[in-house]
Amino acid sequence: MTDNDTRVRPNLARDTGNVLSRELKPVLRDPFTLIFSLLQPLIFLGLFAPLLIGDSGRPAGETLAWFVPGVLVMIVLFGTGSTGSNLQYEMMTGSHERTLVAPLARSSLLIGRALKEIAPIVVQALVIVLIAWPFGFTVDVPGLLIGLALLAVFGVGLGSLSYSLALATKDREWLFWGVQQSLIFPLLILSGMLLPLDAAPGWMRVVASFNPVNWVVQAERALFAGDLGDETVMWGWLSALAVAVVGLAVGVRAIRRSS
Repeated sequence: MTDNDTRVRPNLARDTGNVLSRELKPVLRDPFTLIFSLLQPLIFLGLFAPLLIGDSGRPAGETLAWFVPGVLVMIVLFGTGSTGSNLQYEMMTGSHERTLVAPLARSSLLIGRALKEIAPIVVQALVIVLIAWPFGFTVDVPGLLIGLALLAVFGVGLGSLSYSLALATKDREWLFWGVQQSLIFPLLILSGMLLPLDAAPGWMRVVASFNPVNWVVQAERALFAGDLGDETVMWGWLSALAVAVVGLAVGVRAIRRSS
């Protein structure tokens, strides 16, 4: 039997599982980054939510039912949108090049990394829900579970796009963060996650209608309220799936062409 016969052949499912396990181990050993990434949404929850409650004049629970789903989408937007910086660091240190020559399916290097984003999303979302609960926030349990699944799909897509951006910018950190920040904040503002867009100018509402983040936010609000059959839930899922499909397609193509 020759060396070629005994060499491990790439297998997408197995290799994706191995990459996923490799990516999750640092998170489990050092959960500091997971905890630190909660700082921003907690600040918005602790300082921005009271302003909304005071301005609306409605019960705190009702305002939180509108605001908390947006905060969860914010976690996904900022968390997965910046994960490409980790891959960029690996490219700068030479670690990424070593994984490219390993007997792994190239696609698994991207898919495994993208799937890793699901665990932090679920943990952070549950923490935010538990923190808001004593202040009058209530949530429909089936809606919460479906909402977490929606956030996971959306996060996989955003994470894949972030990794694609890292592969495209390589060692130019300034370019990665410049593009990332230029995209993140318009998506956030035009999603209505912090302030309602009802009173926004007409052109802004039109642009927001093409923003996938906007539909995910609306879907999360409907799901958490128990309106599982609301039309926005369908549009939220279509938007999340579209982002996931495009992100994985672009990311897999980029990782296959990387050297």
